[in-house]
Amino acid sequence: MGSSLDAPNSPQCPSFAIRDESLNRFLRSVSTKEPSVSDLPYTPSRLQTASLPSSPHHPFAAGDHSPTTAHRCVSSVLKKDGQILSIAVSNGLVYTGSETNVVRVWKLPEFTEYGQLKTRAAMAIALEVSNDKVYAAYADGKIRVWRRSWDGVPRHVRLATIPRAGINVRGYISGKDKMMKHMGAITSMAINITDDILYSASLDRTVKVWRISDHKCIETIQAHTEPVNAIVVADDGVLYTGSDDATVRVWRRNFCSGDRPHSLTVTLPAKNSPVKTLSLTGDGAVLYGGCTDGYIHYWHKGWFSGQLQYGGALQGHTHAVMCLANESNFVLSGSADSTCRLWNREQDGQHKCLAVLQGHRGPVRCVAVFPDRSGRDDGEDGCTICTGSLDGILKVWHVNPKGNAGRCSPQHGCDYKED
Repeated sequence: MGSSLDAPNSPQCPSFAIRDESLNRFLRSVSTKEPSVSDLPYTPSRLQTASLPSSPHHPFAAGDHSPTTAHRCVSSVLKKDGQILSIAVSNGLVYTGSETNVVRVWKLPEFTEYGQLKTRAAMAIALEVSNDKVYAAYADGKIRVWRRSWDGVPRHVRLATIPRAGINVRGYISGKDKMMKHMGAITSMAINITDDILYSASLDRTVKVWRISDHKCIETIQAHTEPVNAIVVADDGVLYTGSDDATVRVWRRNFCSGDRPHSLTVTLPAKNSPVKTLSLTGDGAVLYGGCTDGYIHYWHKGWFSGQLQYGGALQGHTHAVMCLANESNFVLSGSADSTCRLWNREQDGQHKCLAVLQGHRGPVRCVAVFPDRSGRDDGEDGCTICTGSLDGILKVWHVNPKGNAGRCSPQHGCDYKED
């Protein structure tokens, strides 16, 4: 893989951990907004940066108090896949992408391996599952698509590669840049089923809009001045993008605007810290943005579509927040400090840290949270959490908000290795 990264004509490709000095140029957390982080894996500790002013009406939510929620690691798997880069959950199946050319499929609740999706490309950086399709975005700037069927057992059939072979060449000759594939690694995807649209964000600073029905690129958005790390789309079609330029931008789609239907509505500053991840609540009422300074900023939706009001920030992580997920009133964050935090959004809009999940030995790159439907005999309720780390380990946790505090440790028998 190292030779392909160093090839002069290869697309810009991210590196998620420093292994030697020759890979430092691939770091995603380098930004013109803050000092270089070449001496550290991801970002300087938040405790070393200047404190951020809190809103007088929406103070920062402190997350350093001792959580009282019971949580335990119920499964821990180590494959020879290298870093775990992406997770997606759908219909009782968990999909995980890694440095290799294999996307693994796991069955819940027993969390046993159920299949594999293989390609020639490596590094599945982003995964999305929508209805009967699975989308995997790779470091080569392309997206692979599978159709999922349920003939007694789940089956996956490869459908397409986006863009199709040859389209980018014709687009280049005709001068239509929107037809070309990304010139850098794809970092994030989002799906708007209502409008038949797949969005992809890239290190090349653009967001591409693909029509799902025929896999054609219908628009290229020059989204930011720095790499775009995250995108989410609301049910009303509003698109949110987060970037290393330390902003979150809000876009609206106008169907009468010809070739450039997406227009910038507002730019939200993220306190001069690169935005690495975004997450939107199911009702679209709250937008969360995780940054390299360890804070999770959040904005409340206003009366009008695309209108947002700054709510505050969640404190607790000491290094970059690399991933976020939402389920009901739960917010899950994973960080380069090797921990995950589960937050509860309370009725007054404030947040409380319910649990700190410790056990990974490297930065947590991807997370997923969903209701626990395992039908447990012990009567526990709560949520199930999947976490993937750059240490190559995939963990599954059970969190019971009504229980007493607990913690996963190797002595409790939750860690095992599987080749």
